[in-house]
Amino acid sequence: MASDYDFNKIYNEYYPIVLRYLTKIVGENDSEDVAQDVFDKVHRNIGKFQGKSKLSTWLYRIATNTAIDRTRSAAYRYNKKKIAIEEGTVPDAQLSLENRNPPSTDQVVIQKEMRDCINEYIEALPPDYRTVIVLSDLEGLANQEIAEILDITVENVKVRLHRARAKLKTVLDDACNFYYTGQNTLACDRKQVQILPKPPSNS
Repeated sequence: MASDYDFNKIYNEYYPIVLRYLTKIVGENDSEDVAQDVFDKVHRNIGKFQGKSKLSTWLYRIATNTAIDRTRSAAYRYNKKKIAIEEGTVPDAQLSLENRNPPSTDQVVIQKEMRDCINEYIEALPPDYRTVIVLSDLEGLANQEIAEILDITVENVKVRLHRARAKLKTVLDDACNFYYTGQNTLACDRKQVQILPKPPSNS
């Protein structure tokens, strides 16, 4: 029932989580605006929440739909062409091998560079692929909950996730050279784009 849910408590508990998630979907420059839209919708609709799913699932659903609407807008696509990609937000655990010792300064630099690089290519994926990658691989949600958030079947989640990972792998393989450092940490270098000389003019 509506009386069971206090908006201020929900906002204080979930705003940082939702903002972090939205940063991975729409980027840092748009995440706060989208988060504001999300919690405006939560405030208006909290009385309709029946508790048939987890509160977090309901919030992720609203956040995902709002984010996808933003990424598909003409204004968003125009701005993304003008704004440099901000610092990545992919957790270190997703990008490097587990290491029992604290990372060295070199490892920290390498991990940051990889975060920047991989985040750029995740942001460039189509919205449907981007959201399922973030929900599964970065947010760590189970397929069943992702299905509820995206309003698709678990089987469709598996198919979409497989295709999204394959697409991301292809893009990264084309753009980066991956290797292991002397500390057995995964690292990558961007491949240089070869610029061919212009053919001579016939004039």
